[in-house]
Amino acid sequence: MTERITTPFCAQSTADEVIEGVSLVGRRAIVTGGTHGLGHETARTLASAGAAVTIAAHNLDAANTAAQEISAATGNADVHGAQIDLASLASVGDLVKNWTGPLHILVNHAGIMATPERRTTEGHELRFAANHLGHSLAVGLHDALASAGRARVVMVSSVGHANGPVRFEDVDLTREPYDPWLAYAQSKTANILFAVEAAKRWAADGIAVNAVNPGRIAQGAATSVLLAASPLVEGVTGKYFEDCQEAVPFTPGVPPSRSRPPSRQCLRKAAAEGILLAASVSWSTNRTLGPR
Repeated sequence: MTERITTPFCAQSTADEVIEGVSLVGRRAIVTGGTHGLGHETARTLASAGAAVTIAAHNLDAANTAAQEISAATGNADVHGAQIDLASLASVGDLVKNWTGPLHILVNHAGIMATPERRTTEGHELRFAANHLGHSLAVGLHDALASAGRARVVMVSSVGHANGPVRFEDVDLTREPYDPWLAYAQSKTANILFAVEAAKRWAADGIAVNAVNPGRIAQGAATSVLLAASPLVEGVTGKYFEDCQEAVPFTPGVPPSRSRPPSRQCLRKAAAEGILLAASVSWSTNRTLGPR
Protein backbone atom coordinates (compact mmCIF):
# COMPACT_ATOMS: atom_id res chain seq x y z
CA MET A 1 0.00 0.00 0.00
CA THR A 2 1.43 3.36 -1.04
CA GLU A 3 1.67 6.26 1.36
CA ARG A 4 -1.13 8.79 1.18
CA ILE A 5 -0.18 11.97 -0.67
CA THR A 6 -0.39 15.17 1.37
CA THR A 7 0.49 18.80 0.67
CA PRO A 8 1.08 21.90 2.82
CA PHE A 9 -2.36 23.17 1.79
CA CYS A 10 -5.69 22.41 3.44
CA ALA A 11 -9.42 23.13 3.44
CA GLN A 12 -8.81 26.80 4.14
CA SER A 13 -6.26 27.32 1.36
CA THR A 14 -7.21 29.40 -1.66
CA ALA A 15 -6.47 28.89 -5.32
CA ASP A 16 -4.21 31.97 -5.30
CA GLU A 17 -2.15 30.49 -2.48
CA VAL A 18 -1.74 27.22 -4.37
CA ILE A 19 -0.63 28.94 -7.58
CA GLU A 20 1.74 31.41 -5.90
CA GLY A 21 5.21 31.21 -7.45
CA VAL A 22 4.06 28.91 -10.27
CA SER A 23 4.55 30.05 -13.88
CA LEU A 24 2.30 28.59 -16.55
CA VAL A 25 3.64 30.79 -19.34
CA GLY A 26 3.73 28.76 -22.54
CA ARG A 27 1.12 26.30 -21.31
CA ARG A 28 -2.35 25.90 -22.80
CA ALA A 29 -5.42 24.97 -20.82
CA ILE A 30 -9.10 24.18 -21.37
CA VAL A 31 -11.58 24.63 -18.54
CA THR A 32 -15.11 23.40 -19.20
CA GLY A 33 -17.85 25.29 -17.40
CA GLY A 34 -15.58 28.25 -16.71
CA THR A 35 -18.25 30.92 -16.99
CA HIS A 36 -19.07 31.15 -13.28
CA GLY A 37 -18.41 29.70 -9.83
CA LEU A 38 -15.65 27.16 -9.37
CA GLY A 39 -14.92 26.85 -13.07
CA HIS A 40 -14.50 30.62 -13.42
CA GLU A 41 -12.19 30.72 -10.40
CA THR A 42 -10.13 27.86 -11.81
CA ALA A 43 -9.79 29.57 -15.19
CA ARG A 44 -8.91 32.89 -13.57
CA THR A 45 -6.24 31.32 -11.41
CA LEU A 46 -4.60 29.48 -14.29
CA ALA A 47 -4.67 32.65 -16.38
CA SER A 48 -3.13 34.64 -13.52
CA ALA A 49 -0.10 32.33 -13.72
CA GLY A 50 0.28 32.99 -17.44
CA ALA A 51 -1.53 30.05 -19.04
CA ALA A 52 -3.38 30.48 -22.32
CA VAL A 53 -6.90 29.49 -21.24
CA THR A 54 -9.87 28.41 -23.32
CA ILE A 55 -13.19 28.55 -21.47
CA ALA A 56 -15.46 25.93 -23.05
CA ALA A 57 -19.15 26.37 -22.26
CA HIS A 58 -22.59 25.68 -23.65
CA ASN A 59 -23.30 29.41 -24.04
CA LEU A 60 -20.63 30.96 -26.25
CA ASP A 61 -21.59 34.53 -25.29
CA ALA A 62 -21.16 33.66 -21.61
CA ALA A 63 -17.82 32.01 -22.35
CA ASN A 64 -16.57 35.09 -24.20
CA THR A 65 -17.79 37.38 -21.42
CA ALA A 66 -15.99 35.29 -18.80
CA ALA A 67 -12.84 35.34 -20.91
CA GLN A 68 -12.97 39.12 -21.13
CA GLU A 69 -13.51 39.42 -17.37
CA ILE A 70 -10.56 37.17 -16.63
CA SER A 71 -8.31 38.95 -19.11
CA ALA A 72 -9.16 42.28 -17.47
CA ALA A 73 -8.56 40.90 -13.98
CA THR A 74 -5.28 39.16 -14.73
CA GLY A 75 -3.76 41.18 -17.56
CA ASN A 76 -3.56 38.00 -19.60
CA ALA A 77 -4.90 38.65 -23.10
CA ASP A 78 -4.67 34.99 -24.09
CA VAL A 79 -8.01 33.90 -22.60
CA HIS A 80 -10.76 32.92 -25.01
CA GLY A 81 -14.21 31.35 -25.12
CA ALA A 82 -15.32 28.28 -27.05
CA GLN A 83 -18.67 26.57 -27.46
CA ILE A 84 -19.32 23.02 -26.32
CA ASP A 85 -22.50 21.15 -25.49
CA LEU A 86 -21.32 18.32 -23.26
CA ALA A 87 -24.68 16.59 -23.66
CA SER A 88 -23.96 16.19 -27.37
CA LEU A 89 -21.12 13.94 -28.47
CA ALA A 90 -21.27 15.65 -31.87
CA SER A 91 -20.57 19.01 -30.22
CA VAL A 92 -17.74 17.51 -28.19
CA GLY A 93 -16.33 16.07 -31.39
CA ASP A 94 -16.44 19.52 -33.03
CA LEU A 95 -14.29 21.03 -30.28
CA VAL A 96 -11.84 18.15 -30.63
CA LYS A 97 -11.60 18.60 -34.40
CA ASN A 98 -11.08 22.35 -34.06
CA TRP A 99 -8.31 22.09 -31.49
CA THR A 100 -4.78 22.33 -32.89
CA GLY A 101 -1.45 22.06 -31.14
CA PRO A 102 -0.57 20.76 -27.67
CA LEU A 103 -2.81 20.87 -24.61
CA HIS A 104 -1.09 20.96 -21.23
CA ILE A 105 -4.07 21.20 -18.86
CA LEU A 106 -7.65 19.99 -19.18
CA VAL A 107 -10.02 20.71 -16.29
CA ASN A 108 -13.33 18.94 -16.82
CA HIS A 109 -15.42 21.04 -14.48
CA ALA A 110 -18.82 21.61 -16.09
CA GLY A 111 -21.71 19.59 -14.76
CA ILE A 112 -25.45 19.35 -14.16
CA MET A 113 -26.93 18.56 -10.77
CA ALA A 114 -30.32 17.08 -9.83
CA THR A 115 -32.68 18.51 -12.42
CA PRO A 116 -35.81 16.68 -13.62
CA GLU A 117 -35.42 13.67 -15.87
CA ARG A 118 -34.31 14.49 -19.40
CA ARG A 119 -32.80 12.59 -22.32
CA THR A 120 -30.32 13.87 -24.86
CA THR A 121 -30.98 13.80 -28.58
CA GLU A 122 -28.68 10.77 -28.63
CA GLY A 123 -30.91 9.00 -26.09
CA HIS A 124 -28.72 9.21 -22.99
CA GLU A 125 -29.78 10.26 -19.49
CA LEU A 126 -28.82 13.92 -19.29
CA ARG A 127 -26.61 13.93 -16.19
CA PHE A 128 -24.67 10.88 -17.31
CA ALA A 129 -24.24 12.37 -20.77
CA ALA A 130 -23.15 15.86 -19.71
CA ASN A 131 -21.21 14.99 -16.56
CA HIS A 132 -19.46 11.88 -17.83
CA LEU A 133 -19.80 11.03 -21.52
CA GLY A 134 -19.16 14.61 -22.60
CA HIS A 135 -16.03 14.74 -20.48
CA SER A 136 -14.66 11.86 -22.43
CA LEU A 137 -13.51 14.96 -24.28
CA ALA A 138 -10.17 13.93 -22.82
CA VAL A 139 -10.20 10.85 -25.06
CA GLY A 140 -10.56 12.94 -28.19
CA LEU A 141 -7.83 15.31 -27.01
CA HIS A 142 -5.43 12.51 -26.09
CA ASP A 143 -2.93 13.29 -28.85
CA ALA A 144 -2.87 16.98 -27.94
CA LEU A 145 -2.28 16.07 -24.30
CA ALA A 146 0.41 13.53 -25.15
CA SER A 147 2.25 15.98 -27.39
CA ALA A 148 2.38 18.59 -24.62
CA GLY A 149 4.56 16.47 -22.33
CA ARG A 150 3.60 16.01 -18.67
CA ALA A 151 0.01 17.08 -19.35
CA ARG A 152 -2.62 17.00 -16.64
CA VAL A 153 -6.32 16.16 -16.70
CA VAL A 154 -8.54 17.04 -13.74
CA MET A 155 -11.94 15.38 -13.45
CA VAL A 156 -14.14 17.44 -11.11
CA SER A 157 -16.31 14.97 -9.22
CA SER A 158 -18.27 15.55 -6.00
CA VAL A 159 -18.80 14.14 -2.52
CA GLY A 160 -22.16 13.20 -3.99
CA HIS A 161 -20.47 10.24 -5.66
CA ALA A 162 -20.74 8.41 -2.32
CA ASN A 163 -24.51 8.27 -2.73
CA GLY A 164 -24.52 5.79 -5.56
CA PRO A 165 -22.46 3.53 -7.82
CA VAL A 166 -22.51 3.33 -11.58
CA ARG A 167 -25.32 1.10 -12.78
CA PHE A 168 -23.35 -0.60 -15.50
CA GLU A 169 -26.33 -2.65 -16.62
CA ASP A 170 -28.56 0.45 -16.95
CA VAL A 171 -26.47 3.62 -17.20
CA ASP A 172 -29.35 5.57 -18.73
CA LEU A 173 -31.63 4.66 -15.80
CA THR A 174 -34.60 3.37 -17.73
CA ARG A 175 -35.52 0.34 -15.61
CA GLU A 176 -36.45 1.95 -12.28
CA PRO A 177 -38.31 5.09 -11.11
CA TYR A 178 -36.06 8.02 -11.88
CA ASP A 179 -34.16 9.61 -8.98
CA PRO A 180 -32.20 12.75 -10.02
CA TRP A 181 -29.84 12.53 -7.06
CA LEU A 182 -28.91 8.93 -7.82
CA ALA A 183 -28.41 9.97 -11.44
CA TYR A 184 -26.05 12.72 -10.27
CA ALA A 185 -24.19 10.35 -7.94
CA GLN A 186 -23.70 7.85 -10.75
CA SER A 187 -22.22 10.48 -13.05
CA LYS A 188 -19.80 11.69 -10.37
CA THR A 189 -18.69 8.13 -9.58
CA ALA A 190 -18.08 7.66 -13.30
CA ASN A 191 -15.79 10.71 -13.27
CA ILE A 192 -13.59 9.05 -10.68
CA LEU A 193 -13.51 5.71 -12.45
CA PHE A 194 -12.51 7.52 -15.62
CA ALA A 195 -9.58 9.14 -13.84
CA VAL A 196 -8.38 5.83 -12.40
CA GLU A 197 -8.52 3.95 -15.67
CA ALA A 198 -7.21 6.73 -17.91
CA ALA A 199 -4.29 7.19 -15.51
CA LYS A 200 -3.30 3.58 -16.10
CA ARG A 201 -3.68 3.61 -19.85
CA TRP A 202 -2.02 6.97 -20.42
CA ALA A 203 0.88 6.68 -17.99
CA ALA A 204 3.31 5.87 -20.79
CA ASP A 205 2.19 9.03 -22.60
CA GLY A 206 3.09 11.20 -19.61
CA ILE A 207 -0.52 12.26 -18.99
CA ALA A 208 -1.59 12.54 -15.34
CA VAL A 209 -5.32 12.11 -14.69
CA ASN A 210 -6.83 12.77 -11.26
CA ALA A 211 -10.26 13.45 -9.77
CA VAL A 212 -11.30 16.00 -7.15
CA ASN A 213 -14.11 16.83 -4.77
CA PRO A 214 -14.16 20.60 -5.26
CA GLY A 215 -15.76 21.99 -2.09
CA ARG A 216 -16.41 25.73 -1.80
CA ILE A 217 -15.54 28.26 -4.52
CA ALA A 218 -12.14 29.68 -3.51
CA GLN A 219 -10.97 26.55 -1.73
CA GLY A 220 -12.62 24.25 -4.22
CA ALA A 221 -10.67 25.84 -7.01
CA ALA A 222 -7.58 25.36 -4.86
CA THR A 223 -7.82 21.59 -5.14
CA SER A 224 -8.48 21.69 -8.88
CA VAL A 225 -5.62 24.16 -9.41
CA LEU A 226 -3.31 22.04 -7.25
CA LEU A 227 -3.78 19.05 -9.54
CA ALA A 228 -3.75 21.15 -12.70
CA ALA A 229 -0.63 23.16 -12.04
CA SER A 230 1.29 22.64 -8.80
CA PRO A 231 4.76 21.08 -8.93
CA LEU A 232 3.95 19.47 -5.57
CA VAL A 233 1.93 16.80 -7.35
CA GLU A 234 4.13 16.33 -10.39
CA GLY A 235 3.79 12.72 -11.53
CA VAL A 236 0.79 12.01 -9.31
CA THR A 237 -1.93 10.21 -11.26
CA GLY A 238 -4.99 8.05 -10.72
CA LYS A 239 -5.86 9.66 -7.37
CA TYR A 240 -8.89 11.31 -5.78
CA PHE A 241 -8.23 14.56 -3.89
CA GLU A 242 -10.19 16.87 -1.64
CA ASP A 243 -9.11 19.77 0.58
CA CYS A 244 -5.76 19.71 -1.28
CA GLN A 245 -4.93 16.22 0.03
CA GLU A 246 -5.37 12.73 -1.33
CA ALA A 247 -8.67 11.54 0.12
CA VAL A 248 -8.89 8.52 2.38
CA PRO A 249 -11.53 5.81 1.92
CA PHE A 250 -15.10 6.82 2.56
CA THR A 251 -16.48 5.60 5.88
CA PRO A 252 -20.27 5.08 5.84
CA GLY A 253 -21.99 6.89 8.68
CA VAL A 254 -19.13 9.33 9.30
CA PRO A 255 -20.31 12.87 8.55
CA PRO A 256 -18.00 15.21 6.64
CA SER A 257 -16.29 17.91 8.64
CA ARG A 258 -14.14 20.71 7.36
CA SER A 259 -13.29 21.93 10.85
CA ARG A 260 -10.94 19.07 11.60
CA PRO A 261 -7.19 19.40 11.11
CA PRO A 262 -5.98 18.31 7.67
CA SER A 263 -4.74 14.94 8.88
CA ARG A 264 -8.29 14.00 9.87
CA GLN A 265 -10.12 15.44 6.89
CA CYS A 266 -11.17 13.85 3.64
CA LEU A 267 -13.42 11.03 4.84
CA ARG A 268 -14.67 10.12 1.42
CA LYS A 269 -14.45 7.19 -0.89
CA ALA A 270 -11.27 7.22 -3.00
CA ALA A 271 -11.94 5.38 -6.20
CA ALA A 272 -9.83 2.26 -6.50
CA GLU A 273 -9.90 -0.22 -9.34
CA GLY A 274 -12.65 0.40 -11.83
CA ILE A 275 -13.35 -0.02 -15.47
CA LEU A 276 -13.71 3.07 -17.55
CA LEU A 277 -17.33 3.55 -18.43
CA ALA A 278 -18.09 4.17 -22.06
CA ALA A 279 -14.40 4.65 -22.75
CA SER A 280 -14.78 3.59 -26.31
CA VAL A 281 -16.84 6.61 -27.26
CA SER A 282 -15.57 7.35 -30.73
CA TRP A 283 -15.08 10.67 -32.40
CA SER A 284 -14.63 11.30 -36.08
CA THR A 285 -11.12 9.95 -35.57
CA ASN A 286 -12.52 6.74 -33.99
CA ARG A 287 -10.18 7.22 -31.05
CA THR A 288 -10.67 5.09 -27.92
CA LEU A 289 -9.08 5.31 -24.52
CA GLY A 290 -6.20 3.09 -25.57
CA PRO A 291 -4.63 -0.21 -24.49
CA ARG A 292 -4.93 -1.49 -20.98
